[in-house]
Amino acid sequence: MTIYYTDGSASPNPGPGGFAVIRDLQPWILGSEDGETTNIRMEGKALIAALRDADGAPCVIYTDSEFWINVVTKWAPGWEKRGWTKKGGEIKNLDIVRELYELYSNSQAELRWVRGHEGDEGNELADTWANRAREGERLTR
Repeated sequence: MTIYYTDGSASPNPGPGGFAVIRDLQPWILGSEDGETTNIRMEGKALIAALRDADGAPCVIYTDSEFWINVVTKWAPGWEKRGWTKKGGEIKNLDIVRELYELYSNSQAELRWVRGHEGDEGNELADTWANRAREGERLTR
């Protein structure tokens, strides 16, 4: 089974951003968004990239973003039923929410939370490479 670690970075926040996907403890996908972005957006983009890479195959995705785990496992099902609205107002980053939720719903992925910056090798690699992606670095294959 494929193991992914994902992370996103924006500095300052908001500011230039980047994200990284680590697959089997190797840097695998780096990306960013044009213009100013946020850590939250980059974390979501990293999860989307990992789910796309898995292409429906069983996998485990580790992330230090409890927010995005809650979005796809707890909140998005209700938002979708209500026509992508919520009681408290607008859903921020709705473009990412919808894409991530659809990919996750059609996947065999297991999302697992890992505490960030606590020495977990995969999480530390994802953090390092997300920062490098924010600075413009890309992988070539």
